[in-house]
Amino acid sequence: HRPIIGMTPQRMADFEKRLLEKCDEQCQSVYTWNILPNHYHVVVQTDDVKALLFALGRLHGRTSYDWNGEESRRGRKVWFNATETAMKSERHFWVTVVYVLNNAVRHGYVKRWQDWPYCNAVEFLETHGRDDVEKKWSEYPLLDYGKEWDPPDL
Repeated sequence: HRPIIGMTPQRMADFEKRLLEKCDEQCQSVYTWNILPNHYHVVVQTDDVKALLFALGRLHGRTSYDWNGEESRRGRKVWFNATETAMKSERHFWVTVVYVLNNAVRHGYVKRWQDWPYCNAVEFLETHGRDDVEKKWSEYPLLDYGKEWDPPDL
C-alpha cells in the first residue's frame, strides 16, 4: 500500500482526471470521489457495473504500466483490490458519501475535508450548501463505517 498514486502532485491530478473521464463515460452520475496517495474511493450511479469495472481495470492497467515504467519497476503490483457495493438505503448512501468526502481527514492528510485538492469536497459543499451538508453530516455519522476498508497509511 505504498503511495504510488501520490508519487507526485502531478500524478495525483492526472489520475483524478483520468478516473473521472472513465466514470463520466460509464456512469449516469458521479456523486463524490477522493484520491489519496495509496488508494481512492468513488461513489457513482451506473446501470452497468461490469462495464465500469472493466473500464477501471483498463485504467489500472494503463496507469500501472506507465508508473512502473517511470520508476523502472516493471512487474510491480500497483493496484490491489477493486470492489463495488450497491447502496442498500438512503442512510447507506449518505454515510458512504460522508465517508468518502472525509477520507483525507481520516488518513491525516488535512484537517478539513474541503482542503484536500484531489476530491470534489468543495464542489459538493457549493452544490448542496453548508447547512444541508452539516445536516447530512450529523444525521449520518460515520462511527466505525469503513474501518476495515482502507489500507494503512505509511
